[in-house]
Amino acid sequence: MVQTSARLLALLSLLQTRREWSGPELADRLEVGPRTIRRDVEKLRSLGYPIEAAPGIAGGYRLGAGAELPPLLLDDAEAIAVAVGLRSTAAGSIAGMEETAIRTLAKLEQVLPERLRRRVRALGDATSAFAVDGPRIDADMLAIIAGACRDGDRLRFAYRAKDDASTRRTVEPAAIVHTGYRWYLVAWDLDRDDWRTFRVDRIAGRVGTAGRGVRREVPGGDPAAYVRRAIRAQDAEAVRGRVRLSAPAPLMERRVPRRYATVEPDGEDHCIVTTTEGWSQQFVVWMATLDVPLEVLGPPELAETAQAIGRRLVATPA
Repeated sequence: MVQTSARLLALLSLLQTRREWSGPELADRLEVGPRTIRRDVEKLRSLGYPIEAAPGIAGGYRLGAGAELPPLLLDDAEAIAVAVGLRSTAAGSIAGMEETAIRTLAKLEQVLPERLRRRVRALGDATSAFAVDGPRIDADMLAIIAGACRDGDRLRFAYRAKDDASTRRTVEPAAIVHTGYRWYLVAWDLDRDDWRTFRVDRIAGRVGTAGRGVRREVPGGDPAAYVRRAIRAQDAEAVRGRVRLSAPAPLMERRVPRRYATVEPDGEDHCIVTTTEGWSQQFVVWMATLDVPLEVLGPPELAETAQAIGRRLVATPA
């Protein structure tokens, strides 16, 4: 049986992990009697924790909402997890969160015990991360979408498709999925009467709520798996760009990230680079910056785009 101070911390930790606990459940977890639980709850209340209690057989205890809530208690594993998450956020894909994450991490380290602070610092000193070079999204927009998923509210927004066509969409959001590179919204599209995935970085302007909606479960029950299947289907339909570079494949493999394109040998002194997704104008510009002679293999539209860029570069002002 744990001592009183340790038991109070354990009780508070349990109340923070679940919305509501019954008295017998708490007593069983802490190996004490119901009267001890009641005394401990009163002690926590005297320390400023807003613990609500409902009487009766179906009653229970839960932490109430309030601005006076004292700091959150974390055990060793939880503190390490928060530190890792904050360091990842500092190099993440949400715009404006870098400084906030660093400030929060500094505050966390100040209140950690020395033993745990050294572990967190060692983790930071020994690890590093690439800064995200992909699309950045607005933190407030992400919060609005997440709140609508939680509350079952409809959303209305402008959406820019891959071909730059803009449409207005009204959806019932179900989940947000982060692939490690991009953020996706999984939602029921009311105008198309079907499920859709939306890249959050392609949502233009403000996102507004549009009344209460219907809570829906993503097909298959796993939002991440649903987005993975949708991305693979889009990749299978995408028209990939292909160029032939006058350079050995091993050399280009070190300069072309596999996330964006694959490199295959074409003899000893040449290689073929193929986009992993559909081609874009940026692909042509990127290949040109490698400072290696290149030949566009396809599709024809990619060759036309490359020629147009070349003409603009050599054109002389009137």
